[in-house]
Amino acid sequence: MTSLELYSKGARVWVPDPDAVWVSALLLKDYSPGDNNLLLQLSDGEEAHYPLASPSDLPPPGNPDILEGENDLTALSFLHEPAVLHNLRVRFLDYNSIYTYCGIVLVAINPYDQLPIYGEEVIDAYSGQDMADMEPHIFSVAEEAYRTMTREEKNQSIIISGESGSGKTVSAKFTMRYFAVVGGAAQQTSVEERVLASNPIMESIGNAKTTRNDNSSRFGKYIEIGFGRKGDIIGANMRTYLLEKSRVVFQASAERNYHIFYQLCASRELPEMRSFKLDAPENFRYTSQGGETQIPGTDDLLDLERTRNAFTILGVQPDQQMELFRILAAVLHLGNVNIQASGRNSDRSYIDAEDRPLAVFSKLLGVDGPQTAHWLCHRRLAVGGEMLVKPVSGQQALEARDALSKHIYGQLFTWTVQRLNSALHSQKGQTKSFIGVLDIYGFETFDRNSFEQFCINYANEKLQQQFNRHVFHLEQEEYIREELAWSRIEFSDNQLCINLIEGQLGLFDLLDEECRMPKGSDESWVRKLYDQHLSSKPHPHFQKPRMSNSAFVVLHFADTVQYECDGFLGKNRDTVFEELINILRASQSELVAELFQQQGNASSVANGSVRSGKRATREHKLTVGFQFRQSLEMLMDTLNSTTPHYVRCIKPNDLKEPFMFDPRRTVQQLRACGVLETIRISAAGFPSRWTYEEFFCRYRLLLHGPLTQDQAQASCRLTLPRLIPDPDQYCFGKTKVFFRAGQVALLERLRAERLRVAAVIIQSRVRGWLGRVRFTRISWATVTIQRYCRGALARRLALTLRYTKAALVIQKTYRMVAVRQLFLTIRQATITIQAFGRGTMARRRYRQVLVERAAVLLQARVRGWMARRAYRRVRAAVVFMQCCARRRAARRELMKLKTEARSVEKFRELNKGMEVKLMQLRADQEAREAAALRETLHAEREAGSAELEALKVTVQKMESQKQEKPPPCPVISEKEVEERRRAEEKAAQDILQLTQDLQALQREKDSYCKEKEDLSARLFEQEQAQEECVQQAVSQASASLRAELDEERRKYQGLLRDFTRLEQRYDNLREMSLLTEGTKVHRRADSTQSLSLELPSPSTAPLSPFSSCLPSPEEVRRVSVTSPTLERRESVWSFQTPMDQLMVSMDVAKDPAVKMKVEDLAHAYDAVRVANKLLESQLRSQSRHKEEELEALRGQISAASCGSSSAAGPQELQEVLEAKEQECVRLRREMTELKKTVSLRRLLTQVLPSAFTAETSSCPSRSKPAVTGLLECRKKDENKLIKNLITDVRVDSALSLPPGLPASILFLCVRQADCSGDQTLARSLCSAAVTAMKAALKKHSKDVDMTALWLKNVCLLHDLLRQHSPKQTLDSDDLAPLTVDLSDLIRALSDLCIQAYQQLLSITEKRLQNIIVPAMLESETIPGLSVSTVKLVASRKRAGSDPRPVGGDAPSMAAVLRELGALHTALSHQALPPSQMEQAFHQLTYLISTSALNSLLLRKDMCCWSRGMQIRYNVSLLEEWLRSKGLQTGGAVATLEPLIQAVQLLQAGKKSEADAKALVQTCTALSSQQIVKILTLYTPHSDLDERVTLNFIRTVQGLLKGCSDGQPPQLLMDVRRVFPVTFPFSPPAALHAEQLVIPDSLKISFLRRA
Repeated sequence: MTSLELYSKGARVWVPDPDAVWVSALLLKDYSPGDNNLLLQLSDGEEAHYPLASPSDLPPPGNPDILEGENDLTALSFLHEPAVLHNLRVRFLDYNSIYTYCGIVLVAINPYDQLPIYGEEVIDAYSGQDMADMEPHIFSVAEEAYRTMTREEKNQSIIISGESGSGKTVSAKFTMRYFAVVGGAAQQTSVEERVLASNPIMESIGNAKTTRNDNSSRFGKYIEIGFGRKGDIIGANMRTYLLEKSRVVFQASAERNYHIFYQLCASRELPEMRSFKLDAPENFRYTSQGGETQIPGTDDLLDLERTRNAFTILGVQPDQQMELFRILAAVLHLGNVNIQASGRNSDRSYIDAEDRPLAVFSKLLGVDGPQTAHWLCHRRLAVGGEMLVKPVSGQQALEARDALSKHIYGQLFTWTVQRLNSALHSQKGQTKSFIGVLDIYGFETFDRNSFEQFCINYANEKLQQQFNRHVFHLEQEEYIREELAWSRIEFSDNQLCINLIEGQLGLFDLLDEECRMPKGSDESWVRKLYDQHLSSKPHPHFQKPRMSNSAFVVLHFADTVQYECDGFLGKNRDTVFEELINILRASQSELVAELFQQQGNASSVANGSVRSGKRATREHKLTVGFQFRQSLEMLMDTLNSTTPHYVRCIKPNDLKEPFMFDPRRTVQQLRACGVLETIRISAAGFPSRWTYEEFFCRYRLLLHGPLTQDQAQASCRLTLPRLIPDPDQYCFGKTKVFFRAGQVALLERLRAERLRVAAVIIQSRVRGWLGRVRFTRISWATVTIQRYCRGALARRLALTLRYTKAALVIQKTYRMVAVRQLFLTIRQATITIQAFGRGTMARRRYRQVLVERAAVLLQARVRGWMARRAYRRVRAAVVFMQCCARRRAARRELMKLKTEARSVEKFRELNKGMEVKLMQLRADQEAREAAALRETLHAEREAGSAELEALKVTVQKMESQKQEKPPPCPVISEKEVEERRRAEEKAAQDILQLTQDLQALQREKDSYCKEKEDLSARLFEQEQAQEECVQQAVSQASASLRAELDEERRKYQGLLRDFTRLEQRYDNLREMSLLTEGTKVHRRADSTQSLSLELPSPSTAPLSPFSSCLPSPEEVRRVSVTSPTLERRESVWSFQTPMDQLMVSMDVAKDPAVKMKVEDLAHAYDAVRVANKLLESQLRSQSRHKEEELEALRGQISAASCGSSSAAGPQELQEVLEAKEQECVRLRREMTELKKTVSLRRLLTQVLPSAFTAETSSCPSRSKPAVTGLLECRKKDENKLIKNLITDVRVDSALSLPPGLPASILFLCVRQADCSGDQTLARSLCSAAVTAMKAALKKHSKDVDMTALWLKNVCLLHDLLRQHSPKQTLDSDDLAPLTVDLSDLIRALSDLCIQAYQQLLSITEKRLQNIIVPAMLESETIPGLSVSTVKLVASRKRAGSDPRPVGGDAPSMAAVLRELGALHTALSHQALPPSQMEQAFHQLTYLISTSALNSLLLRKDMCCWSRGMQIRYNVSLLEEWLRSKGLQTGGAVATLEPLIQAVQLLQAGKKSEADAKALVQTCTALSSQQIVKILTLYTPHSDLDERVTLNFIRTVQGLLKGCSDGQPPQLLMDVRRVFPVTFPFSPPAALHAEQLVIPDSLKISFLRRA
């Protein structure tokens, strides 16, 4: 198959486009040799004809879709410009990846946005990793350079180039930051900090705003970072190239001068800056020419503060900084000096004597003003041995003023660079190797190009030549290493263009010659160029413009540039009058005099020449061009002696818009920076390289012969000649097979064709099998249908016969039934008629009898009623007559009584009292009668109501009887009927009234019940709301307190970790100084010496208060640790220090008990006490704030309670409210007590232990219980005990001891000394033990078992001393407290516990660090899974990289579990509490999870389905191990959740919107950036899998945006996060010497039992 066969129907090609440069098109028909055009379909659906004159005019073919977004451009099958441009656009716009490899070049596209990919967690992820394994990044290039330097011990260079605004400076800063972190300590100190501090200084004095970049570097710099033997930074050096001094006096439109001028103008109101007489930048000529004095988003005042801080870090004193700023201010004032023309033809000039800017300039620089004004307007000439003074014109005076300004700024720039180099100079020893970072200007072409662009493009020509040769050299090295039979690769060498510029009679030679001419001019120089390079010897790279005679054109490697000759000679000479220099040399300012005295003593001028009146002196001065060529030659020599690494920065658009891609600008820069040249060199050789194993796995189906992976090379050598007939298109190496450009695409097509043929065969076989199966099924179905049909017909015939017989039977039976039914009907009718006739007759007779009986009954009843009525009348008459007779007799008796009453009147007067009594008796009698009447009336009423009820019942019964059977109507009188009707109406009214009253009462009851329910519900809701508020307030307060406590604990432990690290560095430096010098040596004055960590002897003083008072905030770290120089430390800790003022303001007195020789420890101690006082005040203010909140809440509850009680009304509701109020009061009381308890705990952990000594001593003394079972140690045996028990104990003997035996022995000795009254011995013994344990930990800093042993002993000794301290024994009568105060030593032991714990984790973390990623991500625990799922370029390594060794030496999960098991065994052997083990493994599993996840997020080859299955299995092994050890409850398993969810994301479906929603709901532990990154990196593991579409990624982004608003951007997790450790106090059991089993190997038999 030839390359022409690739142009078939359906293939994609690239065609030129005026806007997009290249667009993709689809072939609509096959190409045949001889066709004049191609029929294409463009991306917008339009068809087009592409003309062809010859096969060489065929458009570039497109790469397979599987290679889209490849992170290495050289891995593309077709290497050409459109493929490179498209791949960069896809990665930049679709994947948001700004870095891409191109062979050895890293292409970096400026995103114009802040990306979260430069944090310390990213540095940790790239540190120690292979460049081929990770995603492209600037840190990857830095790591490759660092590893190559340490491995090969050869100097390295990182060359960063690009246009202005492409991000060169930022890339250089991140590179230096990476080296500072990797090559320095965990905290940037000393040299590392100084290297980074040089960036803001150089940016302020060397960067400016241009039309293309707001922070453009207007000079080139090469920084050499020196490393020692251990790979740590020990020094640096900076070289600068071609500062653009013309910018000091002139700026184009929309540009600015150097940043430092605007920073000074912005800080003009500062007290120290007022003497400079500065004004707004609009009022200075040198800062207002561009028209823009502000940069959006930039604070010049803040930038100046950063610049001053950087100067301070680099050791520049404040007075020197002010001198430097004074000179810069003077330059600004010099630009405002008003030079006026005079004379007849304006051939003279003068400066007004009252000119204010000149006066300010003279005052600031300490020079003579009149002399300066005179020599600005005059010059000195030597004529005939005599010196003449000649006035100059106004224009010449202005040029002299600007030349002086540029010269002053250039000298100041040079001095600053020298000062930085002296500060960065190595002070630790000889530099073993260095890494150089070259941040140099890229190829520039503007509408008007001058001398600066000419020098810049000349430098880029030299760098491009070096780059081409280096790339060519790497290609040849690869071929030689693989032992290929190769022919020389031709590449475009730009030596001709370089010879045109620097060769004999080149552009620089002619320019220098013209500068030496007395009357040389730009026009004459141009004519010489035309004569030399156009007329006499035409040069292919030199041209003359058509429309100009003052310009020339140079054909550079990147573009054709036209240079305007105006100003070339002046800029090349860069001269200034010697008289003005002499005035500056006589300046009263030391710095000004120093600047120009150095110039006078030097043999040549670094940044220009000084013009004097003598021509001979002037002719020997060096020009700028000559100096630039010399410095460039030195740079090229340096680069050629190092191993270069290239970073090409690309500016995607000129609008500075984030993630906007302009194809035309990008292609222009790709051509200029040499990326396409790299592609061309790679394409000229064998750009595609595969190892035999990778090739075998991918193209296995094309191979013949042995099909085992062990014989992959033999299979490849056997099959490739048949697949690719042209042997020049491939080549076999030792470990790889090489292909020329396009051959991989041919193999892919053959593979696809073979798969298609195989698919057709499989389809034919499957279809035949399906046809046969279908025929068999149809035959079987036909026979079955026939069988069923015949059976159905037979059954139908039988059914017909059966139906016929049944019909006959039915007919016979029916006829019989019809006749019988007729007979029965007639008989029944006859019987019915007879029955009805007989009944009628019987009823008639009955009615007649009934009528006759009723008449007889009526007559009897009437006759009886008449007889009774006559009887009643007679009886009534008799009674009436008796009444009349009796009334008459009563009247007679009354008259007799009245007569008798008149006769006893006198007697009645005499007995009035008796009458009153009688009246009372009568009244009582009447009352009794009335009560009896009332009772009778009540009884009557009850009887009436009962009778009424009985009547009602009777009426109801009668009505029911009436309805049931109408009785014969009796004769009832009208009166009875009326009475009955009235009774019924009255009863109905009473019933109705009672019913209404009952309904009213029921409604009232319902309303009361409803109101009661509403009030109860409202009260319940209020109670719930109050309870929720109280609970929420309590929970929030508790959570905030716990969070504050954890944060303080984390800060404290971090400070303790830094303290330990600084202590170790101090010990190392002390050992080095003792080895190098025998006598007292001078100590370095950097930040590592700010603390003296040497513990005093046991017999003289206790431990340092710093170790016992360490829990301080970040201010203590800044005060006590970060003092870079001795001068700064002295200035900080002067007599009137801010610490003293702070102690006075915080009411903290000096501790008289602190006596230390080292001043830093004393100040650190004071800082800790101040911090504790500050924390205490903050805690009190927070407590007051919480009390105010509680009072407000209490008021709200009371108001709600009052409202609810007023609404409730009933007494029972009020009682419920009072009960709830009491409950709220109780809860508030409990919450207050809880807060007091927590506050007390915090105060106890922060305040010095000595603060409580007085309280404990003031407590009433208690009788001590008798103490027995102790061990006695004499004073002379103290050192021997410590030596045999701690210091010199052997490892095997120590590990065989029972857990905590040394601590138990020491405590018994201390207890015995305390009980015997020897407090000095007890304290000395305890202090010596702490010191010895600390030394033992340092001695065994790499041994897990010994570290765990001493962790156990330190914790046990701490718990024993704390258990018997006076504060702990206040509540216990069983324990006798120690009389000696050991609170500071208990605190020191607590700190030592943390140090031992951190050391234990550090040992395990170091062992795990290098095996986490290979074991968790790369190890194939499931055998055979990855072999069958190899992707096209998934596991390919970059060109020139060595393959990673695999096999038995590769780390696996067994290694990780082995290290974890070793730690678990060590902790278990020492019987440490389970809580400490859970905390330790929580920290380690977090490290494993974050390291694996960060690497997964940066490695494309890991983001596939098969690898996800492998990783999930590895994680499950770790989970199973943790559960088997019982460590799942401490949060260790929970830390693995992000990694588990990332693996699930790799294995889940990624196609539909439902899949997107499921992913968002599942991956809750991952940030949105991490989810999108994994989806972007996802690579199909086989041809059956597909890439994640951009639409799906955008859908997921939309869902994540709705779920995680306000979430900070987080791509990588913080590997350095440390969880604070807590050591819960568990009082040990009582100790007795009889219980201890002390082996003889300890040799402590001198101890006596007491």
